[in-house]
Amino acid sequence: MRRLITLALSLGMMLAASALFAQSNGTFTFGLLMVGPYNDHGWSQANFDGGKYVENHVPGTKMIYLDKVNPSDRPGTTASQLAESLVAKGAKLVIFSSDDMSDEAVKFAQSHPDIYVIMTSGDQVWKAGKDYRNLPNMVNIMGKMVYMKMVAGVAAALTTKTGKIGYLGPLINDETRRLASSVYLGAKYAWVNYLHRDPSQLQFKVTWIGFWFNIPGVTSDPSQVADDFFNSGYDVVVSGIDTTEAVTEATRFQARGMNVWAVPYDYADAVSEGPKVSLGVPYFNWGPAYAKNIEAAMNGSWSSHFEWNGPDWQNINDPNKSAVGFNKGSVLSSAASNGVDRFISELAGGLKLWKGPLFLQDGTQYLSAGQVATEQQIWYLPQLLQGMQGQSVSK
Repeated sequence: MRRLITLALSLGMMLAASALFAQSNGTFTFGLLMVGPYNDHGWSQANFDGGKYVENHVPGTKMIYLDKVNPSDRPGTTASQLAESLVAKGAKLVIFSSDDMSDEAVKFAQSHPDIYVIMTSGDQVWKAGKDYRNLPNMVNIMGKMVYMKMVAGVAAALTTKTGKIGYLGPLINDETRRLASSVYLGAKYAWVNYLHRDPSQLQFKVTWIGFWFNIPGVTSDPSQVADDFFNSGYDVVVSGIDTTEAVTEATRFQARGMNVWAVPYDYADAVSEGPKVSLGVPYFNWGPAYAKNIEAAMNGSWSSHFEWNGPDWQNINDPNKSAVGFNKGSVLSSAASNGVDRFISELAGGLKLWKGPLFLQDGTQYLSAGQVATEQQIWYLPQLLQGMQGQSVSK
């Protein structure tokens, strides 16, 4: 025990020393690792903009970054090695901004206790989580996208003419299952409570491509997956991947005279990729959380913790307060727009869709009647929900 206390004190002293060093040099340099291109109009660009927010709102900060941190674009190079290259350029804090980097973030944090680490979307330092690690120099940050995915589901259900909604999914894990299921919960709620239709007449299918974006020869082609949806009567495709193929393909099909729509993901301005087909976009706003934790690193108040940040219900699109938001597309009908507003108000008032009775895809009871899911039950969703089509686990 004495050795553990001594180690903790030593780590704390090193972290405080790095903060003082940064302050004495006038600039606190932080590094950002992105899984895709920094300008992908999706996940990576949202994180890049979060870093720019820090530079604009926290005096004395400077961002350096590397994008396309994935095995296809950088074969033979690991995220922890790339993080070390950022440290060599002066970074005192490194953001690992993808679930795909989880193990590498832990490896780096353990090897570099004097460098602050933000692991975006991870749960390694969640004391109530399944795989808690004692990493004094790490913070986990995630936005409660389950809310905005529900909103996306409402927009989809209030728009579809065929009653068939497709979900373009990345790889299969706890995060992607809970987000796809959130879209379904929102769609089903609007279908039953706003449209007063039989839930059995709503079809919701998930097709996974195998990664967060297209890697030719490795993943399924997301453009082809979207095409398959549209060609088989699914007139709304909701994207769960980092890039905008769903919007691109919907635009192409609409130009051929088909009434189809899409919902992009991640990036606040993704609707501009296809303004004639985009119903809206659920997006992340990483800036405020990144700024808060980088300030803590700078002023010596850093503490290891997990945060799962929700929207500001006063204004879900407040750029300085809301961790997640939903920007409506101009093609969203007035009736659907009113439905989206109504649903957001209900969520703000306490509506719970992660509430029983709910069953998993194989018929196993997930939540009993009236039971509200805990954060752990939502975070670690083991299967898709009953009523959804598609794989729940990787083969």
